[in-house]
Amino acid sequence: QVQLVESGGGLVQAGVSLRLSCAASGRTFSSYTMAWFRQAPGKEREFVAGISWRASSTHYADSVKGRFTISRDNAKNTVYLQMNSLKPEDTAVYCCAARSGSSAYYTSITDYSYWGQGTQVTVSS
Repeated sequence: QVQLVESGGGLVQAGVSLRLSCAASGRTFSSYTMAWFRQAPGKEREFVAGISWRASSTHYADSVKGRFTISRDNAKNTVYLQMNSLKPEDTAVYCCAARSGSSAYYTSITDYSYWGQGTQVTVSS
């Protein structure tokens, strides 16, 4: 099975950029759909971005579309989330998720079988 470990979170000022990484184990990484979710204090976990196993399709939440970019490097078993123009409302714990399948449009937490433990992103005003 797959194990996921996120990194790259931190405390940044609004308007700057940050890149998160998700390192995955397993020889079948390239056949998994990958996604990023986030959960802010007092709110439910929400879908942020998804990417198909061949990276031919991506999907974004409206709140981040145009600012965030999801990508993957299957040779390195790594998924990235490039976050630009960060806003205070982006503050959350960001988690990487994986499931079998090739669609970028799996957006529910119940669609995913594997989860990382998350990395904290805090954006100050």
